[in-house]
Amino acid sequence: MEPIDQVRQAANIIEIASQYTSLIKKGNKHVGLCPFHSEKTPSFTIDEDKQLYHCFGCGAGGDIFTLVMEKENLSFPEALRYLAEKYNIKLPEKRKRSPRHLKLEEKIYSINEKSLAFFVKNLHNTKEGEKALQYLSNRAIDKEAIQKLKIGYAMNSWDSMISFFQKQSISPAEVEKAGLALLRKKSEGYYDRFRGRIIFPIFSLTGKVVAFGGRSIFDQDPKYLNSPDTAIYTKGDVLYGLNFCKHDIREKKEMILVEGYTDFLSLFQSGITNIAASLGTSLTANQTALALRFAPRLIICYDGDIAGEKAARRAISLGFKKGLQIKIMVLPQGHDPDSFITENGAEKFLSLAKKSITGLKFIIDMQLKKNRKDIPEEKARIAREIIKEIDNIPDSIIRSEYIKQTGEYLGIDENLLRATAKYKSSEKKQAAQNSFLTAEKRLLQIIFTDSQIASSLFKEISPADIQGIKSESIFTTFQDYFQNGKAPDFFKFKKKIDPALFSFLSEILLEESLTPTIEEARDCLSSLRQISLTNELTRLKSQIPSLIKRKELDKIPSIQKKIMDINRHLYELSQREYGSKY
Repeated sequence: MEPIDQVRQAANIIEIASQYTSLIKKGNKHVGLCPFHSEKTPSFTIDEDKQLYHCFGCGAGGDIFTLVMEKENLSFPEALRYLAEKYNIKLPEKRKRSPRHLKLEEKIYSINEKSLAFFVKNLHNTKEGEKALQYLSNRAIDKEAIQKLKIGYAMNSWDSMISFFQKQSISPAEVEKAGLALLRKKSEGYYDRFRGRIIFPIFSLTGKVVAFGGRSIFDQDPKYLNSPDTAIYTKGDVLYGLNFCKHDIREKKEMILVEGYTDFLSLFQSGITNIAASLGTSLTANQTALALRFAPRLIICYDGDIAGEKAARRAISLGFKKGLQIKIMVLPQGHDPDSFITENGAEKFLSLAKKSITGLKFIIDMQLKKNRKDIPEEKARIAREIIKEIDNIPDSIIRSEYIKQTGEYLGIDENLLRATAKYKSSEKKQAAQNSFLTAEKRLLQIIFTDSQIASSLFKEISPADIQGIKSESIFTTFQDYFQNGKAPDFFKFKKKIDPALFSFLSEILLEESLTPTIEEARDCLSSLRQISLTNELTRLKSQIPSLIKRKELDKIPSIQKKIMDINRHLYELSQREYGSKY
C-alpha cells in the first residue's frame, strides 16, 4: 500500500477537524462552524465515509491532507509527515539521506527531548534553579509563560549534562553532535555548552525540540548563546515561537517580528500572540518565506539602535523580494520591545504598532539621514537606491504605487522616476535572461555531452516539464532533432535559438563538469517537473479567492481536485528519491 493511502486509511478527518472547530453529527454527516472564515450558521460539512470536507459558505473543501495543509500552513510532504507521526506510521526515507544520517537525526531528537526534561527539572527542583526562577520573576516573566514555553535551566557546571547522559549510556560525542557539548581544546574530553543559563527550547512547526538558546545569569560572555547548526537544525530556517503563535498570526494576517527570547516572552505573556523572534540573527530569505506562509504582512520590531535599524533595513529588502508587506515599528531610542512593554503595557505597544511606517518610508528616511535632499546629486542617488529596491517587488501594481509615493516623498516628478525604473527593469530583465535554474543548467550540460542519455531522456520529456523555463526553446529545438531521427548539429542549432541564449548556452557547456549519468539526468528532469507543478499549483490557488468574490462557488471543487492531484503528483516525484519497496 502506498504511504499516502496508509496515512489516509489510519487518519480520521473528524478527529483532525475537531482540533479546529466543534462538530455535531447530523445523519451521516458532521457539521460545524467553518474554520476558514467567520460565520454564525454552521456550513462546514464533513462526510466521514468519504473522508472529505466542504464549506457551503466560502467554498473551501478537500480531504484530510488539504485540511492540515491549510490550517497548519504546511506543504503536502510536511502534512503527510505530520499525520504519519500523529498516527504512528513510518514513512520511507529518502535515499539521499543515508541510514547513518537518519540514525543520527533520530538520536539528536531523542537527546533534545531528554535535555529539555533535564533543563526543566533543573529550573524547578534545584537550588540554582531557584536563583534562575528569581531572575525570571525580576524580569516580570510569569509562571504560566514559563510552563507553556517549557523554559528550563542549565546548571553552572562544566559537566552536569554530560554526566546526566553518561548515566543513560549516551556518550559525550553524541551529545556534542546534538550541539550540547564541546570538545576540550587543551585536554581530552568534553564539557557542557550551556552553563549557568536560562534555557529556551526552540521548536519546529510541529512541536519537536530542534535546538536551545541560553541566557546567562552569571554575566558570562556572550549574554545569549544558541545551539550551533546540527543535522536537524539550521539557524536561518527557524523563527522562535512560531509553533505557539502560528494560528493567531494566520488569523490576524499579521506577524510582529522581534529579535530575542525575552522580547518574545514579554509580548507573549501580555497577550500579544501574533509574534515570532528571529533569534538575534539578521532575518534570512528562508525566514522571510516562512513568515509569508502564515501572514501577508510583517511588522519588524527590533531594538531602536543602529544595529536594529540595519536589521530592519535588511528585512525590508527581503520582504520586497518575496512580495511581503513590510512595516517598521519605531521604538523610542534606548528601548527594546521587552523594556517598552514592561514600562508601558500591551495597549500602548499595540497602539504604537498601528503607527508603524511602511518599509518604503523607512528606507527613504534612512537614505535622507545619509544624503541631503537639497543637493541634486545626492537626491538622485537616493532616488536610484529606492528604485533599485522597488524593482525587486514582484507585483507590478505595488511597484507602480511605490514609485508614486517615492515621487511624493522626495519631490521628484513621477514620470521621471517611472522612466528611470523602466530603464532599471530592462537592465534587470537582460541579466535575468542569462540565468538558468541549477537543474536546468545541469540537464543542458548532460544532453549536449552524451547523445545516448539525451536520446533516452527525450522520450520521457513532455512539454509541461519545460514550460516557462528560460531554456524552453533549446529543449524544444533539441527534441525536434530526435523526433525526426537526426543527430543534432551544434552550428545549425545555433541559428534556431536566440543569440543571447546561445551565448549563455556556450558558456555553461564550456564549464568543467562531472561525467553524466542517466540517473542524474532523470533527477534534474524530476526537479524541473516539480518546479513546473509548483508554479501550476500557485496559479490554481490564486484563482480561488476571485471565484469566491464573484460567487462562482460551483467552479471551486474542480480546481480543488486539480490541486489535490498536483499535490499527489509532487509527492510521487519526491518518492522516487526514497529507498523503499513503494
